[in-house]
Amino acid sequence: MGNRRRFTITAALPYANGPLHIGHIAGAYLSSDIYARFRRLQDHDVFFVCGSDEHGAAITMRAKKEGRSPQDIIDTYHLRNSKAFESIGISFDIFYRTSSDLHHKEAQAWFKAFYESNVFSVKTTQQLYDSSYNQFLADRYVKGTCPKCGYEEAYGDQCESCGSSLSPNELINPKSTLSGSKPELRKTSHWYLPLDKESDWLNTWLNTGVFEGSSLHDVKAWKKHVLGACNSWLEEGLQPRAITRDLDWGVDVPSEIEGSEGKKLYVWLDAPIGYVSATKAAEAQGIIEDWKPYWQDKDTELLHFIGKDNIVFHCIIFPAMLRHLDGYILPKNVPANEFLNLEGRKISTSRDWAVWVDTFLENNPSHVDALRYVLAANMPETKDAEFTWDDYQARVNNELVATIGNYVNRVLQLFHRFNEGRLGETKDYAVEYKTAMQDIDTAIEAFRFRDALQGMLQLARTGDKFLADNEPWKCFKTDPAEAQAMLNASMHQVARLAGVMQVFLPHAAHRLLEMINWSSPNWTILASKDKLLDLDHTIASFGLLFEKIDDSWIADQKQQLQNTLKSNPNAMAQKDEITYDAFQTMDLRVGKILEASRVPKTDKLIQMQVDVGFETRTIVSGIAEHFSEEELPGEMVQVLANLAPRKIRGVESNGMILLSETSEGKLYFVKPSADATPGDIVA
Repeated sequence: MGNRRRFTITAALPYANGPLHIGHIAGAYLSSDIYARFRRLQDHDVFFVCGSDEHGAAITMRAKKEGRSPQDIIDTYHLRNSKAFESIGISFDIFYRTSSDLHHKEAQAWFKAFYESNVFSVKTTQQLYDSSYNQFLADRYVKGTCPKCGYEEAYGDQCESCGSSLSPNELINPKSTLSGSKPELRKTSHWYLPLDKESDWLNTWLNTGVFEGSSLHDVKAWKKHVLGACNSWLEEGLQPRAITRDLDWGVDVPSEIEGSEGKKLYVWLDAPIGYVSATKAAEAQGIIEDWKPYWQDKDTELLHFIGKDNIVFHCIIFPAMLRHLDGYILPKNVPANEFLNLEGRKISTSRDWAVWVDTFLENNPSHVDALRYVLAANMPETKDAEFTWDDYQARVNNELVATIGNYVNRVLQLFHRFNEGRLGETKDYAVEYKTAMQDIDTAIEAFRFRDALQGMLQLARTGDKFLADNEPWKCFKTDPAEAQAMLNASMHQVARLAGVMQVFLPHAAHRLLEMINWSSPNWTILASKDKLLDLDHTIASFGLLFEKIDDSWIADQKQQLQNTLKSNPNAMAQKDEITYDAFQTMDLRVGKILEASRVPKTDKLIQMQVDVGFETRTIVSGIAEHFSEEELPGEMVQVLANLAPRKIRGVESNGMILLSETSEGKLYFVKPSADATPGDIVA
């Protein structure tokens, strides 16, 4: 391919059980879109693929809740999410569906290939069963307490608090999401992917980049939290993973395989295969000539853009699947983002605490550039980030309007006034641009999109400084040629800025390119050529690129969120009643935190030494996002002292500290009175 690189860029398949919110966009889709647009501008071969994930328990749960068929649910949300992606400018080459016949056949072919190669094992196990509904409970049909971090709303396949991969039987106090009752255990048989046999090569590949003697990726280019999550799972020991389920919705296990009746493929076996089936569909539709180079050419760079909750599936399970099929490449990088919070609280779809992309842009179509810009500026690249309406207003007014918009408008007005809108032949001037262009290139190569966005701003700032330093309007009367030369140089900078904006703000870039009557060249020319516009080039009529946001509009957005709080109170439903005798078995004590330290390779867990009067206990709690280790020693707390010990990320925790959560999601200790001492009984 010479210097031309080939990229297969995947964005996590969104579940077709609900609409997209800004957290989705900031997590996987805006980063992948910026990357794809940048690589296309560089004239590389890019295939950008996504689609709706239309199987699994989340779909059937929504259908049962609304009294609709699963097909009706996925048809509704596939169309709605397709339009949302289009409205915000996500430039997929194809947005496919896992409910398609092509995908079902592809997924079954993969399963059959694994089966015939004896990759799977078959196990008969005890699975959770809801007798009220006469069905086995797949992952999302079970909720309970996470055994790793204590989060009480963990699903049967994953804890969305600590990110741990789980199975339903691991949950503490599991409850059926169908009936709310405690499920019973019944025997059932399933096929398993023996991940325990994959540990050695996965460990080597992830931590050195080497697979079968070949160096496939640069470990230093992977995000620390991605490798940290992977290594945490590897250190705990990978376990065989069931890849079939007892469900009535999904991809059938091939009927020719004995024992297939009533069995569906596990959604996380089925879903990533959707990337491949979508690529084959793109070939069938004439979007690409051949699907194979994008998945089987060793020179292709396969990149998975996801949120951090999908790391285990894209870094461990899917690579394990790819390894067992001849010719498939492994991902070069998985640049997972963390989560975006909204106004100090976690985004919650169930409580409607979100900004829904399609609804927002339907009501505010002129805000598409502003929304992309602010989400890019606050992208949760290495840690959870925050979206607030005050920050939205400040960034739009101070950066889009005051920096980029004002600079462009200033140049175009001066160019019309003093150069009559035409690029004449004058002596050379040049506005500095190479540093900013190199910064953008370097940042995007490293998946640092926030830094790349600053490079785009720097082009405008440098251009504005050039005007301020040279003041062409002052020298026009005495030396018009000099003034015109300065404005010619400024027009080249505006053109360069328009070309770069295509990567981040495609809608605004299109408007600006029309204003200056120009088609952008590729990145190499934008980044290296001083003069971009031809002699005698004329610009068309122009207007404002961006609109300032006033306080009343922001107040309205805030009020909409407050209305959500009022209509969806945050108080959790009361749990099942317990008897007085059961309460009496709880040994609640006053404790004093003596020491605190972060549990290695975790983001949320803190290990504490707590004096409970009769001894000092080690207690692990998921509170690192709310308290620092330094502020904890000396705190008086209340402790459930007779809770059975359990290991959390390799540390044995002996007890639980009581905390309360505000409606904003903030935690604080339930403190004893000032004269209490460690060991006092709480009654």
